[in-house]
Amino acid sequence: MSRLAQTHGLTDVQREILSTVRDFVDKEIIPVATELEHRDEYPQQIVDGLKELGLFGLMIPEEYGGLGESLLTYALCVEEIARGWMSVSGIINTHFIVAYMLKQHGTQEQKDHFLPRMAAGDIRGAFSMSEPALGSDVSAISSKAVKDGDAYVLNGQKMWLTNGGTSSLVAVLVRSDEGHPEGTAPHKSMTTFLVEKEPGFGEVRPGLTIPGKIDKMGYKGVDTTELLMDGLRIPADRVLGGVTGRGFYQMMDGVEVGRVNVAARGCGVAQRAFELGVRYAQQRHTFGKQIAQHQAIQFKLAEMATKVEAAHAMMVNAARKKDSGERNDLEAGMAKYLASEYCKEVVEDAFRIHGGYGFSKEYEIERLYREAPMLLIGEGTAEIQKMIIGRRLLEEYRFQD
Repeated sequence: MSRLAQTHGLTDVQREILSTVRDFVDKEIIPVATELEHRDEYPQQIVDGLKELGLFGLMIPEEYGGLGESLLTYALCVEEIARGWMSVSGIINTHFIVAYMLKQHGTQEQKDHFLPRMAAGDIRGAFSMSEPALGSDVSAISSKAVKDGDAYVLNGQKMWLTNGGTSSLVAVLVRSDEGHPEGTAPHKSMTTFLVEKEPGFGEVRPGLTIPGKIDKMGYKGVDTTELLMDGLRIPADRVLGGVTGRGFYQMMDGVEVGRVNVAARGCGVAQRAFELGVRYAQQRHTFGKQIAQHQAIQFKLAEMATKVEAAHAMMVNAARKKDSGERNDLEAGMAKYLASEYCKEVVEDAFRIHGGYGFSKEYEIERLYREAPMLLIGEGTAEIQKMIIGRRLLEEYRFQD
């Protein structure tokens, strides 16, 4: 284990899980990650290995066949996986958010139907909020569900689905005006639908099309897609929680724990960048000595390590806060904001330490340099995090004149 980013107070079970995951990352992910990423190839063998380890059910309760572990355990596992290849952690994350939303908000029938198969990894989850004409403004969603007998008909176009092709269950947020009079606040007229589909691309069920993968700068391997709904008919019993109008709150709850996950991914990528930088600094020689012996490089290493440690501490704090049952949107926003920004900076410093070789696809740091920017956007931009943090601080520190 590295000296950095240690977590105190873990149980023997947690330490054993993390040791197993780290060993899997070192043996099964790091040696093949860059090659698969350059080919933009889905890491099926790695995913099958994670399924065997039980990681798809890590936070699903034992009564549904999962391991029933905490958000902290999950976040620390994600940190390890992202250290190996961030795309793999994305495959796990979207599945985890849907499972979490089902556990927290699903009807008993929905939990019984989906969670056992999700815990086994036989059903893979994805979730969908964004659309082509909106980014952070979720209230501007235009995709719509209209009641038709004992079902709803969904129409619209969704964007940026991680696991869009490989998933078999998608939690989709759309506008549903049924039961909500004109003038209702936008966030009170949204509903989450549980949409089952066949994995793959093209028309995956009547009225639902998943086009091919979006070509991205980084975050390759994992499939990111659009989702097109044209007369998609969904039974009423597939409304998450059984009641319309609660979708916005359900999704925000999922995104809140997702922000802890993104912070964990930032920590993992930053750790790997530091490992690569400190190793290369001791291999490369200039002016008759290791570049690690130059003060300028030592300063960079010191700053990088401090950022890794600080981001990890904030991520752990946010996870523990949620596990305690307390509200953690402030801590999750801070952790996501800091970890993603520090990740970008640590990766760039490691890239600079590599000099010209960092620009070569033969070196792993080139891949990390393209992956880190996604964390600045996923689960809310830095600006969105600052808004959340600022509003919560004003709630906590309200001045009474």
